[in-house]
Formats: sequence, C-alpha cells, structure tokens
Amino acid sequence: MESEPHRNCWIHVRPREQALEECRSLMARARAGEDLPLLGIPFGVKDNIDVQGMPTTAAYPAFSHMPPRSAKSVERLIAAGAICLGKTNLDQFATGLSGARSPYGSCASVADSRYVSGGSSSGSAVAVAAGHVVFALGTDTGGSGRIPAGFNEVVGIKPTIGLVSSRGLVPNCPTIDCVSIFCNTVQDGEAILAVIGGFDAEDPYSRAATVSAAAGPGKAFRFGRIAPADVECFGMSECAELYEHACQRFSRLGGEAVEIDFAPFRQAGEMMFTGPWVAERRSVIAALTDIDNGGLLDVTRAVLQSASSYSAMDAFSAIHRLYRLRRAAQNIFADLDALVVPTAPRPFTLADMHGDPVTLNNRLGYYSYFANLLDLCAVAIPNARLPNGMPMGVTLLAPAWRDRALIGLAQRLEPDGGGAAFELKSRARDRES
Repeated sequence: MESEPHRNCWIHVRPREQALEECRSLMARARAGEDLPLLGIPFGVKDNIDVQGMPTTAAYPAFSHMPPRSAKSVERLIAAGAICLGKTNLDQFATGLSGARSPYGSCASVADSRYVSGGSSSGSAVAVAAGHVVFALGTDTGGSGRIPAGFNEVVGIKPTIGLVSSRGLVPNCPTIDCVSIFCNTVQDGEAILAVIGGFDAEDPYSRAATVSAAAGPGKAFRFGRIAPADVECFGMSECAELYEHACQRFSRLGGEAVEIDFAPFRQAGEMMFTGPWVAERRSVIAALTDIDNGGLLDVTRAVLQSASSYSAMDAFSAIHRLYRLRRAAQNIFADLDALVVPTAPRPFTLADMHGDPVTLNNRLGYYSYFANLLDLCAVAIPNARLPNGMPMGVTLLAPAWRDRALIGLAQRLEPDGGGAAFELKSRARDRES
C-alpha cells in the first residue's frame, strides 16, 4: 500500500502497529473458540462508508469527521474477523463513474495507467486489483460497484437495494443507494455478502427479502442479450466483439441466448441524470454541505446545480414513467435467468475524461444506470481484454432478491475462477480444523 502511492487508491491507511494489534486480538478470540468466518482477511472501505476510528471524507476534505460508530456492513465484517486496513478513494460524494473526480487524485486502471479506473468506487476496485486487500466495500447508485470492476478485471457484486444495510453510508440518492463488494472471485463475494447481508431495523431503507432463490439455474439456462445491431460502444467496435465473445462462450456453457428489446433499460438509464433523481442527490448533499461555497470540485458542483431545473411535477412524472418501464423489464425477465450486458461501453483515457468530464462520464453508465432504478441485482465479472490491454467485463442482471441464484450462475460463467476463493475459504477451514 505504502509502496504504491501513485495509484491514489487510499485516502486513509490504518497504522501498521494498530492493524497488527488487531490481528493479535483476533487470534486470541479464535483460540477461545469464537466463530470468525473471515479471520484475518484484510479489506478496504470506500470513504463514504463509516469506520469507527477513521475519518469519513466522501472525498471532500471540508466534510471530514470521525463517526461515532461504524456502518452496519463494517460492523458485521469486523465481527466476522475481517480487518479493515483503511478508507479508499472515490469520486467526490460518489458523484461520478470515472474515478477522476477526487481532490485526493485520480485513480487509473491497474491494467493501464492512461485509462480511467471507473468510479465512483475507484479506490476500492484498484485496491483489490493491485493486491492491497482481499476485498473492499464500495457503493453503487448508477454503476459505481460495477464499472470499476470491469476496468480492473475483478468481480463487482451489486446486491438488491435494501439487502445490505445502508446505515452509516454517506447518502447520495438514498432510495437507490446500496453497498457493493469488490473481490477476486464470485465465490469470495458470495461469502462476504452472506456476512454483510440481512435486514437492519435501524436503516429506513433496509428491506426484508421477499424471494429466496437459493440455487442458480441447472446446466441449461436462458440469458437475455442485446442484438448485435443495438450494442453501443461509442466508436470502439472492439468492445462489441468482446461482448459477442462472452455471449458465445455462455452459449457453449449451456446457455440459450435470447435477443431482447433493450429500449426499456436504455430509457430507464437515461433518467438517472437527465431526470429528477439528480434533485434527490442535490437535496441530500446540500443537507451535508453548502454546494455553492467553492469547496466542491467544479464538475461535482455543475452536476448538482443542474438539479434546480426539475420541479415536483417533473419528479412525479418521472416516477410514473419509471413504473411503466419497470413493468416492461419485468415482462422481459419473465422467461430469463439473467440479462447479460457489457459492464461499460468502452474505456476512456484520463486525459479525455478530464477534457469532457460530463459527457464521457455519462457514456460510461450506458449499461449500468438503469439497474437500481429498475430494482435489479447484478454481478460484474471479467470477460476479456482489448488489443490495447484494457480489460472489459460483462454484467449479469436479474430482478430483486434473485441475488443467490444470480451469484450461482455467475460462478459458472466467470473465467478462470477459484484461486482467491480457495484462499478465503481455506482460511476459514484451517480455523475450524
């Protein structure tokens, strides 16, 4: 961690001796027979999620404060024996998908420092991909738990909204925020989600599960895919070829590809930042800080100020339209086990992103913005690399509460999985033996 400051993935790092003391305490608890399924596993936390004893900044130094307690998700991880090593960088107030909107420095992809890492959970994905930690918590409102996974060749799990408590999360759009997981394999993510998931009466946005789908589909499964003519890569056709490669591979693994009408998903996604949800974002952040005081980055302020053009009538009109799009999406999913989309249309260089931060940022969300608005769960997995070496992932999506079934399918479809998962699982087995 200390040897790679150029990655800009950490805002706060726990002192080494403090972490070692925590290790000694955990070993004593384990010897006493305490159940610690994540014993000694190091993890990072996006710096809009509270960790007791560490400052929370949301990548806005003037907001920095010491929270009185950890977020519920962090509490559950620590109770399971995991060790938090620090707080990771992010797009300021989680407003962005690029990883290039932080006063603590831009995060580049681990694969190629010329390209964006993806955001807003940039530091968490980079910390995992660089091997600093085994896993990290992020958040996902419009793709922040998936885009960075794709550009850093790791796994990103975006649970159903409300499955993981958002208590202790600096809010962005509270009705569609969720805590996400970055890890090296889907199996790792499944184990971590099992620890942090569950209803939390202290969180007004927590929801009790309504469906329990324990296993994924059998050997044969049906997956939705975008028609080749409708795949949007914003001028980089090689990305479409990699998506086609993934669909063909999934078919060889027993999947039946079904071309779907992507219009309802695209239209819902367009509502994220061309609709009144940006007003929800502004109302929450304005309650935390004065957005006009000059302390925010120019691009953050510009996005938030655009909210003033929406009225209450606009908000209700958008909600009613979204309900129609949700029903259209539900009908599409009725005979599918999952929808498969590119995690992002294409990568952009940091130089290009700084030159046009709003347009290019919004293009990154083309395949991710719609998920939370349509109440879907998602798993982003690696796919292949472009000729320039940049990784491109694909994302599997399903309706709310199908998380376990979707994870089961993603385990079958992820390429070359198993190594890091064995490490995490083996530590738990070693403790039990």
